[in-house]
Amino acid sequence: MDSKNFDAKILDQILEKMIRTVQTSKDEIFKIGESSRQEYDIIVQELKLIKEQVNTVIEKSDKLAVQSKYARQRLVEVSKNFQNFSEEDIRTAYERAHSLQMELTMLKEKEKQLRDRRDELERRLLNLKEMMERADHLVGQINVVLHYLDQDLRKMGDILEDARQKQLFGLRIIEAQEEERKRLSREIHDGPAQLLANVLMRSDLIDRVFRQRGAEEGFKEVKNLREMVRGALYEVRRIIYDLRPMALDDLGLIPTLRKYLATIEEYNGRTKISFTSIGTSEENRLPARFEVALFRLVQEAVTNALKHSEGDKIDVKVEVRKDQINLLIRDNGKGFDPHQIDNENRHSFGLIGMKERVDLLDGKLVIHSKQGQGTSIMIQVPINMQKSEKRHIDSHMSN
Repeated sequence: MDSKNFDAKILDQILEKMIRTVQTSKDEIFKIGESSRQEYDIIVQELKLIKEQVNTVIEKSDKLAVQSKYARQRLVEVSKNFQNFSEEDIRTAYERAHSLQMELTMLKEKEKQLRDRRDELERRLLNLKEMMERADHLVGQINVVLHYLDQDLRKMGDILEDARQKQLFGLRIIEAQEEERKRLSREIHDGPAQLLANVLMRSDLIDRVFRQRGAEEGFKEVKNLREMVRGALYEVRRIIYDLRPMALDDLGLIPTLRKYLATIEEYNGRTKISFTSIGTSEENRLPARFEVALFRLVQEAVTNALKHSEGDKIDVKVEVRKDQINLLIRDNGKGFDPHQIDNENRHSFGLIGMKERVDLLDGKLVIHSKQGQGTSIMIQVPINMQKSEKRHIDSHMSN
């Protein structure tokens, strides 16, 4: 074998690995941006509520201040002319002034807490906005890198003569991408940590509400806290699935998809998700590279449907044949114009990422959708397995 051809083949293998690594980083950055946008929207709503509460407390405080002023004046009048008033009148004047002053003090404390919370939320909104802008910027930069890797670097085989130099060049880029993924993992960790910090703060607020406003208002805050904890738990589970679903390694594609879709259906509540598998059972395993790719494709398609379709039903079907895997993800939502998918529309990023992932698998992706008629995404991926792997799948299918 000619050494030059051999070196070019090695370079192509390195480039393919680099492209897959960069593509994965792009997907993860985009998911971070989407997660930040969701948290941003939640905080905006909470900030609006806090501001309304601040205005209400200020209004109550102003009214109480006037009442407290008159009560103190009444107490001074009674004290100076106590011989003209009965003991009951004096005690009533004192208790009235004291009660109003205590209530006014509690309102001032509540106003301070609400203002502090408002300031904290505004700071978090600024941080989230910066993170979203950075994520969008990084996605754009990685698109440029992917284009460079896929186009220009493939010409290096005619320029570089030393195979060792070419390998070191590729490995340095891969190491840089791995470091970037580690940094992004730390940022993902900060998201759930912030949510749990909010849970702790909310628990402190519940204690004050029980003491100051009674059990009924306290139980309302407990209910809100429960929803916040449920949201934090879902966010942690979602991040784990986004990074790497552990069940995929242990159980395989079919059980992992079934569990994942059931979890999403339970959390979403209003959307029914059905799952059907044909040609394989939960005990049969596909090669790891196919299981990971197929899981990601279904995950992205279902996420897009939940976010944008506004439907109440999603069907997911997986069919494994001897030489091909077919996926169908269908919803009954509002639909869209497939010709409007482009890089300028951020809602199109998920479909574009799916198309790129299917292309890497030498597969085919077809989207059928019309306004008001739902969306169907059909994916066909050839199974390019070793002979031993193929015999294993064939034997299970024949049984």
